[in-house]
Amino acid sequence: MALRVLEVTVPQAAAGELRELLGAESTPDSIAVWEESLAQELTLFRVLLDAEVTEPLMDALAQRFSHVDEFRIVVLGVEATVPHLEKKPPPPAATPPLRRVGRVSREELYSHLSDAAAPTPVYLALAALSSIVAAVGLLNNSVAAIIGAMVIAPFLGPNVALALATALADFKLARRAVTSFTVGMIIAFLVAGIAGQVVGVDVHVPAVAQRITVGWGDLILAVASGIAGVLAFTTGLSEALVGVMVAVALLPPWVTFGMLVGAGLYGAAVRALLLFLVNVISLNLAGVSVFLIQGVHPLTWWEEKRARRASVIAIVAWMTLVGALIFVIMRTHLGG
Repeated sequence: MALRVLEVTVPQAAAGELRELLGAESTPDSIAVWEESLAQELTLFRVLLDAEVTEPLMDALAQRFSHVDEFRIVVLGVEATVPHLEKKPPPPAATPPLRRVGRVSREELYSHLSDAAAPTPVYLALAALSSIVAAVGLLNNSVAAIIGAMVIAPFLGPNVALALATALADFKLARRAVTSFTVGMIIAFLVAGIAGQVVGVDVHVPAVAQRITVGWGDLILAVASGIAGVLAFTTGLSEALVGVMVAVALLPPWVTFGMLVGAGLYGAAVRALLLFLVNVISLNLAGVSVFLIQGVHPLTWWEEKRARRASVIAIVAWMTLVGALIFVIMRTHLGG
């Protein structure tokens, strides 16, 4: 796990209490602690520690000092240190170490995913460009073009942000994620619809035929994509590579749906839409489940209670929808 530096600012009057708390809470987890006096009677503490213990320490600090004016924690990433750090065994009388959460902190996740879910001009441009490339790949049965479209597709952030918003019962983040994802999907649909209307679609092309049938492999792919998407953000995996996996489940079936609608092939379009819906729901269901397993929850107990209730409701609703879609697919023999 990577390293982080926590910059904790408090008034000088609270410096002694913070110094005592850092001594009790961070030993032996903190690698180093520095203290500096600032202007306006403020004191800055810098704490170097593993990323997976930042959340417990930040929670302890927030519970103690959140009511104090000028209190603030800033989290900084650490690329490297010189000389190399060596783990030292704790002294015999050391305070029990902090709980290791095995991931980056809740606040770091929130900040990262809030930015990733923003419908920025770049996001909208990538949604349009990836749809164009995907349409070309599907129409020409070009695997290389389809993979290229998935590389630039920007849909990982909004989906993982929605899963985090569900785990935290954060409706503001949920609205942001849903808005961003919906706008991106509308752009992709319009691009694909125009392509289908102008060029036409041959449903016998293998790349298109694969997106108008639903099998158990598609469901497994969507679940695996959701798990990988969450792990990419919580453990520092390559988001670009995992984003391709998420795009596999979302972009080709949605672009296929748009092209088929544009070409007037509504029966086949419904099949592509069912595949897309199964994938979206399965992906988010897996994402919320992983966040819950990793112990991502709000700081206060009453917020945590509300978040757990929201997560349970979402999981039950998504499982019901997946079950209903699978039932419809089996009844109409869409893969057969």
